[in-house]
Amino acid sequence: MSESAPRRSALAPFAVRSFRFQWPADLVTSWALEMENIILAWYILVETRSVVMLTLFGSLQYLGTLLAPVLGVTGQRIGNKKTYCGLRLAYTSLASITMVLAVTGVLIPLHIMIIASLMGLVRPADLVLRYALVGETMPAAGIIGATSVSRTTQDSARVMGALTGAALAAWLGMAKTYMVIVTFYFCALMLSLQVASKPVSQAAKDARPASALSDLREGFVYVWGTPHLLAAMAIAFLVNVSAFPLTNSLLPYVAKDVYHTDQRGLSYLAASFAFGALMGSIILSRIGYRLPPARMMLVFCAIWYSMTLLFAQMPGFAAGIPMIMLAGCAQSMSMVPLSAMLLRTTREGFRGHVMGTRTLMIYGVPIGLMIAGPLIANYGYRATATLYCLSGLICTALIGWYWREHIWRADAPGNRR
Repeated sequence: MSESAPRRSALAPFAVRSFRFQWPADLVTSWALEMENIILAWYILVETRSVVMLTLFGSLQYLGTLLAPVLGVTGQRIGNKKTYCGLRLAYTSLASITMVLAVTGVLIPLHIMIIASLMGLVRPADLVLRYALVGETMPAAGIIGATSVSRTTQDSARVMGALTGAALAAWLGMAKTYMVIVTFYFCALMLSLQVASKPVSQAAKDARPASALSDLREGFVYVWGTPHLLAAMAIAFLVNVSAFPLTNSLLPYVAKDVYHTDQRGLSYLAASFAFGALMGSIILSRIGYRLPPARMMLVFCAIWYSMTLLFAQMPGFAAGIPMIMLAGCAQSMSMVPLSAMLLRTTREGFRGHVMGTRTLMIYGVPIGLMIAGPLIANYGYRATATLYCLSGLICTALIGWYWREHIWRADAPGNRR
């Protein structure tokens, strides 16, 4: 991008009609998801009084990570919009079941675990379909801006969804709060039906392999043979194993047993991380198109680990808030360029395959959680977080060095703007 390139408005993606419906649909969905997360995680921790059960609950939400690539190529075969709307219908149905159980007073932790497992089968694919639709409906020059603006739906939801979920649960109780959540999911489904999708051409159908599994195999081969994409997948898996668990699923434990605060304190921690991420997304929506994506991915990944390490060492709640906010900002400024790089540099026809493979990397979260649970029980949160962050920093440096020709040099494929 030349120095004289015109500045792009952060609102430019909304000039596309489909994005004007997709953004609020994603926003309302993200709000509902975050409200569920904060309410159910606290419920499991309080009812079971076990960090291991909390990590098990967090892990169950990622069961569908193994199915996400299949859903990605399914969207490629039958249309991304159909798959996208199908996910929103599933969310509405499962939340309605939870609402009925809460209203009738028979809800127990086992019910939550079962429903979390079912939700986990479809939820990880949601991000695949969001970005695939952005890639289909936006011009190439607007993809990083649209990706940044799209990311604000998740980040703002973690701010307001966490605060709103905790406040409503304390004020109205779980049953009435779930009525609000079901309403959000239903509104998201109605908005999703208005989103555009590129028609699947007959030529593309004829050229496809015989099955979705054949499509999936093609996607893996494509990623494996494209070094900068493979490096991005390595970074994605790394942060899901060793960074996201510390600032997402384990926050209820940090709030209750490290900082000795209540559900409201938990919501402040979650909202602070999300507010930082939201600020990062807004910054990228303004200047991201000028910066080399792969370098940003690496540099801010290292900063993310550093801020999370500092957060883990803070002696109290007030000192921890600024650190987790900075960690959230660095997380956004690493992961958004990663996703934008995947969308911009992937060959036409392979976006669903590649984004599905990207979502498969989320399987690192349950792996990281299941390892962290026993470590925290035996050695404490701070020692476990230190181990995770230092290992992450070392691995980030190794990835950057090994693929330096493809993701660090200014003219590398991963730094194409």
